[in-house]
Amino acid sequence: MATRAAALKKARLGEAEIVAAIEAEFGPPSRPKDALRDAPQPAFVCGEVGADIEPAARAQLELALRLPPSVQGALMPDAHPGYALPIGGVLAMQNAVAPAMVGVDIGCRMHLSVFENPPDEFRKNRLPLFADLREVTTFGLGERRARPADHPILDNDRWQLTTQTRGLRAKAAQQLGTSGSGNHFAELVVGEALDPAASLPAQFTALLTHSGSRGVGYALANHYIRLAAQETAARAKVPKFYEWLSLDADAGREYWQAMELAGDFARACHEVIHREFARRAGLTPARVIQNHHNFAWRTDDLVIHRKGATPAEPGVLGVIPGSMGSASYVVRGLGRPDALWSASHGAGRRGSRTRARSDIGLADVRRSLKQQDILVDGLSVEEAPQAYKDIERVLRLQADAGLVRPLARMRPIAVIMAGEPGDN
Repeated sequence: MATRAAALKKARLGEAEIVAAIEAEFGPPSRPKDALRDAPQPAFVCGEVGADIEPAARAQLELALRLPPSVQGALMPDAHPGYALPIGGVLAMQNAVAPAMVGVDIGCRMHLSVFENPPDEFRKNRLPLFADLREVTTFGLGERRARPADHPILDNDRWQLTTQTRGLRAKAAQQLGTSGSGNHFAELVVGEALDPAASLPAQFTALLTHSGSRGVGYALANHYIRLAAQETAARAKVPKFYEWLSLDADAGREYWQAMELAGDFARACHEVIHREFARRAGLTPARVIQNHHNFAWRTDDLVIHRKGATPAEPGVLGVIPGSMGSASYVVRGLGRPDALWSASHGAGRRGSRTRARSDIGLADVRRSLKQQDILVDGLSVEEAPQAYKDIERVLRLQADAGLVRPLARMRPIAVIMAGEPGDN
């Protein structure tokens, strides 16, 4: 450009003419890169930082709230540090989506099938029901079913979205109806209604599952996290994993469709598990309640990321689980705007998985679960009840803050998780 400008100057063109000629030939000058805001956008915090919530989780949210497209944030009482946005963090962006803030397990969700069978009947038949549950899903990284399942999700047109999604359809067919590792679970529960508005039997039984989009979501998330890093680098300088995609651009619109595909696949996995369990056990669901909690929702130009947070718009039902040794709750959203119409996605971890391994003994966990008469297949100290916060306090904080109203309480009687290698 300098050589060309010198030649134009030698040809006696004026300064304005030289600038116009250079722009016509090489394009306009690049705009200065956006930077982080000096101060974060406003945030609602449910709970006490330092007591209920680790300060590191608050710091992660505040960093996200300094990004140019960020508008507002919220932190739930189950919050703990994660990648970029903390688990239990909620972030609203203007016309932009951040793949790392949705998370790598896109569409991780809760699914509850309520049966009218009385709790005494469920307890009496617990062993055969537990055997039926073992037969309809498998847990762990890369797991696939012995017999492939079928679901309309496999015929979804969005598998043709990109070369990557076309290639992932085969993995989806293999993993349909399977469950993840870590804190993913399937459990038989007995419950009680706490509020007539629940429209549930006073005493009920149910199957409750927690899992996400398996290898499909993981692959899509990592691809678009890398793409967001490339796209953001051209326009802004931000920390790793805090990059975003504009929904006015092809890459952002493509991610949105891929995210929705992964979310639908996650839902299909749960539907297969619940359908096959009900068929094997001879049960008929009277009510189904379900919700995503690693996803993004769009209202006009406002994009709400809920990374480990439950939608809680007015009247919306959701499930907030505790641990393998504590209660889970059905809740109704109350729609608090400054909390971005959100609630917690669980009790939340007390600390890291490494800390759980150093602080908790497996023998103590087994003893505690035996005392509570809870059967567990796939035990891990990382997922022990002692590794989690008190679900009763977490729910009370949210009820007192006007986020949700508890409608029903459920207790586990049999739980399946991935567990330790070789543990049964």
